[in-house]
Amino acid sequence: MPKGQREMVVESVRVHMLSSQHVVILREADHERYLPIWIGSWEAQSIAMKLQGVEAERPLTHDLLTSILDDLGVSVRRIVVSDLADETYRARIVLVSGGDDFEIDARPSDAIALAVRVAAPIFATEAVLDRAGVLPEADEEEKLSVFREFVNSLEGEPDIAGEGRGGLEGPPPDDLPPDDLPPDDRSGQDDPDGPEGVS
Repeated sequence: MPKGQREMVVESVRVHMLSSQHVVILREADHERYLPIWIGSWEAQSIAMKLQGVEAERPLTHDLLTSILDDLGVSVRRIVVSDLADETYRARIVLVSGGDDFEIDARPSDAIALAVRVAAPIFATEAVLDRAGVLPEADEEEKLSVFREFVNSLEGEPDIAGEGRGGLEGPPPDDLPPDDLPPDDRSGQDDPDGPEGVS
């Protein structure tokens, strides 16, 4: 395991009932610590489809990226949720080509969607987990209670047959306390050229 990083698994992809926004919840592989990340609806569908074993009639963007890497003889060593700045996560995709490693900057949602397609391990830095992870221990009962309330407000994996692009424009509704929201990964979701966004 890379120094300063912890292996994660995709616990679930969910939809917030009040705001219709999507969140992917990562869980530490050998520990009960969770990392929730807001993501766009398209990315949520892409991740959920692979987890549910659903194949699109035509390749989605992440399927196309997977095919391109495979045809070029490039493999994915791992992806890393590497940083949290201005309430927005950052990720790195570690690629292997010709025996050399290359790191590519990416949004966590795209990195995770790629990782689940190529069975690449997912990591998060300890610095990110220390800042945003939720650890169910007695001395963090208040923080855990907020996380439980947040998870209870979520529905299961998105209905991949009926989901659209909605739910990402504008701020969260007034009845959703900002402190209950995890940092996001919604940078430019509806505007490919847009900046990194925050909730």
